[in-house]
Amino acid sequence: MTGIPRTHPRYHSLIARENIVEGVNKGITSMQGLVAQGRGECFDYLLGERTVPSALLAEKIASALLLLADRPVISVNGNTSALVPEKMVELASVTGASLEVNLFHRTEERVSRIISHLESFGATRVLGVRGDGRLDLEHARAIVDQEGIYSADVVLVPLEDGDRCQKLVEMGKTVIAIDLNPFSRTSKTATLTIVDNVSRAMVNLISYSRQFGNCSHEELEEIAGDFDNATFLREAVGELMENLKNQ
Repeated sequence: MTGIPRTHPRYHSLIARENIVEGVNKGITSMQGLVAQGRGECFDYLLGERTVPSALLAEKIASALLLLADRPVISVNGNTSALVPEKMVELASVTGASLEVNLFHRTEERVSRIISHLESFGATRVLGVRGDGRLDLEHARAIVDQEGIYSADVVLVPLEDGDRCQKLVEMGKTVIAIDLNPFSRTSKTATLTIVDNVSRAMVNLISYSRQFGNCSHEELEEIAGDFDNATFLREAVGELMENLKNQ
């Protein structure tokens, strides 16, 4: 990895880019993931590279939903395995969620590499190898584990494909998306969308989940409340426009 001084004003962004490139070199991230990273970074610029208030509230609600779930699953793709592997392992541990590898550009070798990568950060059990369940889709992200995503009641899907997000919602699942683009099909389709950089979002999800760890079922339901995802998206767009005007 290229040596980047912490004093560099673009330090966190450059480290993320380096991690994605390293992920490609390790065979866990696809080349297409480089494009996806750049697209997300563009929207992060527009938001001011910060967690806006609506995203922080969404992260708070998402943490409660994960803790309320009977069968929570955190979906892992090539980019998230390169960007936030240790944070996904930690969030899974704190919330009792399973980790499952799910890839658009799927090969058994990539699945195995990602599982080994997560295990190097402390994961003890990662799903995704069996692929004995299938969603109603015509690409490889349709392949899921029966005991994992297929049977989950709550699925956290950082950096998601819109059509799979829609199918999961249609199956009656609560889908929590992390997507910097408030205009994407994923953002509009998910049950709850966190419009935030995945690295910042995971830190906040872990923090809130630890904070709420001893809450009762009733207290968690009160935290989750009766939210409206469209409101979160409108507020994110408003923050984006306000930041542009301030610039």
